Amino acid sequence: MGKNGNGRLAWADLLRCAALFAVVLLHVSGARLADMPVDSGAFQVLNVYDGLTHWCVPVFVMLSGAFLLDPKHSLPLPKLLFRHILRIFTALAVWGAVYAVANHLEQGGAWTWPGVREALWQALRGHTHYHLWFLYMILGLYLVTPVLRAFVRGAGRGDFHWFFLLVFVFTFLLPTLLRLRPSQTASLWIGNLNLHLVLGYVGYYVLGYYLKQNTLSRAAEFALYLLGALGAAVTVGGTALLSRQRGELVQVFYNYDSPNVALMSVAVFVLFRYVLGVSEERSRRERLSKAAQVSFGIYLVHDLFLMLLRRVGIDALSFAPALAVPVLAAGIFLCSFAVAWVLSKIPLVGRYLT
Repeated sequence: MGKNGNGRLAWADLLRCAALFAVVLLHVSGARLADMPVDSGAFQVLNVYDGLTHWCVPVFVMLSGAFLLDPKHSLPLPKLLFRHILRIFTALAVWGAVYAVANHLEQGGAWTWPGVREALWQALRGHTHYHLWFLYMILGLYLVTPVLRAFVRGAGRGDFHWFFLLVFVFTFLLPTLLRLRPSQTASLWIGNLNLHLVLGYVGYYVLGYYLKQNTLSRAAEFALYLLGALGAAVTVGGTALLSRQRGELVQVFYNYDSPNVALMSVAVFVLFRYVLGVSEERSRRERLSKAAQVSFGIYLVHDLFLMLLRRVGIDALSFAPALAVPVLAAGIFLCSFAVAWVLSKIPLVGRYLT
């Protein structure tokens, strides 16, 4: 798959849009999942939608790393600070304030200056709306990007493979096993090793660059698809099984740092990288590119529409969940795109809000 007229990779734009729609699906389905009896049909339907979309956040991180870590793309420190970090910080401040006021009003607060001021103060203290956690995380990755760029510039394949092995064992596998079966000894060993370099989302960030830069063999590609399918089955089936055993929703396999979600995320990234194409028609690629360029804004805006629907009593259980989730998600996605596109046209500040 080639590039768009503006030099953007079409497969990456398509993946970014797909990941964004998956985020909306996840939030629509997950909003009522914990309220459902674990043996109900509604729980099973919502679990399928929720579980099969958890690749969205890791893929967003991988896409960021795929481009920002590329040594062939110039990224001097002033550009990183004033173009990327400032953009995230500005969005966090503005949208943190917007959601603080929206939450204040949704919870019955009066539209008074003291009430609004208190909501804004809470946002400034870091008590921001739940989905804005992503901005803190990506801001942290941007801060260490110069160091990671130096690593990928000098690393050979063997260095990458060792790094990914440490990430898989200490970030994905062991923490998930310890959530399922706690062990003080194992936890103590892991804590004493202090392998913070491979923890958090840095593995996804570096992995995105690696998968974009290196060509996989057909055998490796096929193996990743099989592992991704296995990860999807564990995410959905394991969540259903554990939840039935404990009588309530258990989200161990929903964590973005679980090995099953990691495998599913890698498979989706590779699938879009090698298989899923975009029509060569220039107008279609340009429309896709425009949607991808405001994808950050869509992410920031979409929960306002979820709040609005909740306010009028509409959610994934308003009608058959199998139909309600995709229909509501599509409506929210389109409305969010419209708002994000308008905001992006505001002179000077538009790009910082979307």
